[in-house]
Amino acid sequence: MVQVVEIYNIMIKGYKPYNPNQIYLFPPAPQDWLPKEHLVYFISDLVDHLDLTVIHKVYEKGIKGQPPYHPVLMTKILFYAYCR
Repeated sequence: MVQVVEIYNIMIKGYKPYNPNQIYLFPPAPQDWLPKEHLVYFISDLVDHLDLTVIHKVYEKGIKGQPPYHPVLMTKILFYAYCR
């Protein structure tokens, strides 16, 4: 019995663009909209120092569908939501 193996052209899926300093999402810049002592800045700095390699490894295996949102972005949103 001959077994046929198909090889697919698999591309490694990236993430949707994430730029915390981008302009023109809502305000021209988040710094213009939020005060310096806002909770968002603390959470952003905190998450930037976390090791999220476990999450990255899970997403590296996925090959179907649209690119996911960046894990750093989603972690910041979840932390902020939990704090609120």
